[in-house]
Order: sequence, then structure tokens, then C-alpha cells
Amino acid sequence: MPLAYKALFLDLSGVIYEGNQTIPGAVEAVVRAREKGLALRFITNTASQSSRDLLRRLRSMGLSLQDSELFTAPLAAKAYILEHRLRPLCIVNDAVQEDLADLDSDDPNCVLLGDARDGLNYRNLNRAFRLCRNGAPLIGIGMNKYFKDDEGLMLDAGPFIRALEWAADVTAVIMGKPSQAFFDQVRATTGLSPEQCLMVGDDVAGDVEGAVKAGLQGCLVRTGKFLPEDEQRLPAGAQVVDSLADLFY
Repeated sequence: MPLAYKALFLDLSGVIYEGNQTIPGAVEAVVRAREKGLALRFITNTASQSSRDLLRRLRSMGLSLQDSELFTAPLAAKAYILEHRLRPLCIVNDAVQEDLADLDSDDPNCVLLGDARDGLNYRNLNRAFRLCRNGAPLIGIGMNKYFKDDEGLMLDAGPFIRALEWAADVTAVIMGKPSQAFFDQVRATTGLSPEQCLMVGDDVAGDVEGAVKAGLQGCLVRTGKFLPEDEQRLPAGAQVVDSLADLFY
């Protein structure tokens, strides 16, 4: 049977690797996808690694990919900030500072918030709150509730973005999944229609629901931060597989 899609969008953490370990069969599945002639895009909300480090990490796992096949939420946020000529207060992980280093952050007139770990402290969040209360846009790097690493489930940036939205009476601009604008940006590089693209992820909300709302097909994997109850939330038409290794079987 011919595949019902021509492009494969792959989340990274929880789909290709988990913590420092490659998920069994994931690399082989990527090779198989290329053999089938699928357009591949590696997309992530990860805001704790630079794009350079992510590319190095993926290649060290045996994946062959072009720089242009990687789409990260921090780079999407940077493009938005440049387009709107904003000066951000950056509350982000130190690791992604190199991707944002050329942004003008003097006298901030917007807030950029991502997975800053211990940088998500009261002092920084209160400064962000004051800026937003005075009209500064709030830009979120992704909207995930949590992620999973070697230590287990970890809070992501989403809960902190929600707190600032509530306290400052603002609505954040989200760059990354599940934003339709982000999915549209990635899809546009393939030249394909939404229904010809399949998004595979371990987050039923950010990956699968977000993709389906953007008109893409969605597939949930039972790896990474997957929880059994997630299957009850699958949107109509979405599929579920044990892992990326099972996608073509």
C-alpha cells in the first residue's frame, strides 16, 4: 500500500532519543523514511540546547541530516523578534544564548521565555511580569507542560508562560509546537499540502493535537513522556504506534 503522506515531521526528545539514549530502532526508521523518498523535518521545542549542539547530537547518533532540516522553536522566536523589531528580555537556557546572541536586548520591550531551568526564578519572572503589565509582548518558546529526561518528568516553560499570562492579563505569542504558525512555517519548506505531512511525537497535545489542528496528520508514539491516558485524547484520524521503529510496519 502506498504511504498516505510524503513528508515526515519528527519530534526529537521522546521520539528519536530519551535523555542520553537513542530510542531503539529510531535511527533505522529515519533511514527507512529516506529510502521511501519522504521529505524529513526534525522539529523541536527544545530550548535547552543550541541548534548547533542539536545537529551535532543527532549526527553523533548516526543520523544524516542537513542543517536546513532542523527547525527549533528558539530560532522561530528569533525570526519573529527580528521581524517585529523587538528588544527582548531573554529568560532562556544558557545553551541557546548563542542562537540569540545578535539580538538587541538593551531597554527590553518584549519578553522571551523558554526552558531556563533555575533562571525561572522570582526575580526574573517578576521583571517579566512588570514589562508585560506595561504592554510588552510575551513570546513563549513552546507551550509544553513538561518533558522527560534521565531524571524523569520535568516542568517545561508552559506553566510559567501561563502564570505570566494570568498575572499580567496578556496572551502569549507561542513560537513552536503547538502553534499553527510554526507548523505552517515548517510545512512551507516542503512545498506540500498539510494533509501530505505526518507529525510524529510523544506529546499528545503539543505534537499530535497541534498538528491535526494545523491540518496535518498526527501520530503518537508510546515512548518518551507518553502516558497511557494520552490515547484517550487522540484526535480523530490520528494513529498511535509503540515507537518510531514501528511506523512502517
